Amino acid sequence: MSAPLRVAIVGGGITGLAAAQRLSERLAGDGFVLLEGDGRVGGKITTERVDGYLIEGGPDCFLTRKPGGRALCRALGLEPRLRGTNPANQRSYVKRQGRLYRLPEGLSGLVPSRLGPLLTTRLLSIPGRVRAVLEPLVPPRRSVEDESIADFVTRRFGAEAYHWLAEPLLSGIYAGDGSRLSLRATLPQLAQLEREQGSVIRALTRARLGRRGSSSDDPAFLTLVGGMGEIVEAIAARLPASSRRTNAAVDAIARTAAGYRLTLANGEELHATNAIVATPAFVSAELLRPLAPELAAELEAIPYISTATVSLAFSTAGVRPLDGYGYLSPRAEGGPIVACTWTSNKFPDRVPDGRVLVRAFLGRAGQEEIVDADDATLVGVVRGELARLFDLTTEPSLTRVFRWPRGMPQYQVGHDARLDRIERLVGRLPGLVLAGSAYRGVGIPDCITQGWAAADRALGASRAAA
Repeated sequence: MSAPLRVAIVGGGITGLAAAQRLSERLAGDGFVLLEGDGRVGGKITTERVDGYLIEGGPDCFLTRKPGGRALCRALGLEPRLRGTNPANQRSYVKRQGRLYRLPEGLSGLVPSRLGPLLTTRLLSIPGRVRAVLEPLVPPRRSVEDESIADFVTRRFGAEAYHWLAEPLLSGIYAGDGSRLSLRATLPQLAQLEREQGSVIRALTRARLGRRGSSSDDPAFLTLVGGMGEIVEAIAARLPASSRRTNAAVDAIARTAAGYRLTLANGEELHATNAIVATPAFVSAELLRPLAPELAAELEAIPYISTATVSLAFSTAGVRPLDGYGYLSPRAEGGPIVACTWTSNKFPDRVPDGRVLVRAFLGRAGQEEIVDADDATLVGVVRGELARLFDLTTEPSLTRVFRWPRGMPQYQVGHDARLDRIERLVGRLPGLVLAGSAYRGVGIPDCITQGWAAADRALGASRAAA
């Protein structure tokens, strides 16, 4: 039997790719392998370029406030190709009772940070606005127990602010149910602001005043000229051919005296001193159940939501355009559409002249059935909504549907405690590392940072064992 690899990475999404990129820089030769069960790497990052359109099936940009995305692009030599969203259309809307209302300026982490826009927004009723601006008078919560995002926002800003301000933004990010999602796991900074300064608005105002006079040209979100797929392509091109394998599903992981034995679906066995498991938590649970049943049970208990995106292209002559990036449709509004992005407003260079590209998001906690409908049904649902809101009169010239079954992990109340238990159980398996969106952040920068940390941990374990 050949000598074991230093590291085997299971899962070729952005987390696994980031781990492979880090290992390729720090390991000489073919000391690692990335194993992906699908025919392509990249996971939810999938970019199509067709007929002059650039269409994203998954994320179309990343948050700049977290450093992982830009740092990876810099490492890959892609930083000159980074672009921000079009500032001319930097407005978003919320649908309420079939009409679109502009989101008030100054929202930070789902909650208002400025009293002026909050007092004048037409999205909330007058009583709803008054209740929201009274947030500085609400006493801070003394309990250290985790609470849901819905409970936090309602307690501090009122129920109306939750349903029409926070919840639509929350659905757009997590597709989740705010009454179950954990504040501590998703937005820990809000809990910290309340704990340390009493009022969230007061704390955010102080922070804004403290930044007055400082300037930054960085947009809030960045993407690549050729789409997010450029990151995947750049990493894949840098990995040695023998270190990147697709159509290589792993069926089982077992402990050996030298580390881990990975059995592939075709019966092949690979041996590695360390294993990074960067698959969805429910997949990781199945792989690890024979090895660590208690750990598998914790992983399996992390819930997931299925979602879909539908992109439609039209002639500009057949639709009344939106003057913004898009709109959100809250749970309280009803209907299967969670959000709708006008890609041609957000990224004008991604469509041919005289065309509009719109992308709708469907599926959220408790409302996932729509994702299972056929393509024609999904396209019809989106087209019908666009017709009602924007006087759409033409058929789409191009349609693309992407489904993500069990694609979005949900950080429910108690998630941090579950992660503590998972870490203790993983500690019993030297050389095994878990990473990915199920644990400490669903965004691309979070996953990149986790992938790098997993690679560093695996290398550290190898040195310790040497």
